[in-house]
Amino acid sequence: MGFTIGGIREIRSSSRRRGRSSECTAVAEFTGLWGWDVVPGARAAAGACSCGRADCAAPGAHPLDFVSRVPAGATLDEVTRAWAESPGAAVMLPVGRAFDVIEVAEPAGRRALIRLERMGLPVGPVASTPEGRAHFFVAPGAAAELPELLYRMGWDDPTSLDLRGLGPGTHITAPPSDRGGLGPVRWLRPPELDTATNPPAARLLLGMLAYVAHRSRA
Repeated sequence: MGFTIGGIREIRSSSRRRGRSSECTAVAEFTGLWGWDVVPGARAAAGACSCGRADCAAPGAHPLDFVSRVPAGATLDEVTRAWAESPGAAVMLPVGRAFDVIEVAEPAGRRALIRLERMGLPVGPVASTPEGRAHFFVAPGAAAELPELLYRMGWDDPTSLDLRGLGPGTHITAPPSDRGGLGPVRWLRPPELDTATNPPAARLLLGMLAYVAHRSRA
């Protein structure tokens, strides 16, 4: 895609010069540098969701259905115009096109991340949510393959691991946005040029994630 460190610096410096919001800066990096689609999401305050539905099943943790997604490749100016239509929206990423997600409990995810990095295995972006979950970005298709991959590794019951795959049709809240009024989502391992645009295959991480998740629950 031709992304460069200079491109990252230009997005950030132009944002400072023009007074752009941190959300716009983050979205421009996601779309213009990492090649991810972005969707404006709802916010929550005092248990009420900004979508306006009194019976909302996921306050502050779902895309807004009355605004359009911001496509991969959008520039900072395009992002700023799009975000002006839904000011204050959370930054959400649709899962399944550029990446799938393996979700585990955050304590297990942190321990697994340390081990994976020590082993020199490729690791993509990893985020932590205020609900205490860790999201490992992996190559698309992982969610559908997860039960079979775990079975081949000797894990007959994935639910016992507190580990699941997120694929097409799901959305995750991205840093620096608040999720559900509980607090911000943060990076445990921020995106980098080599892994954000080419996340690792799930099988490269899954053995360690399953092992640590099992030990944590035990």
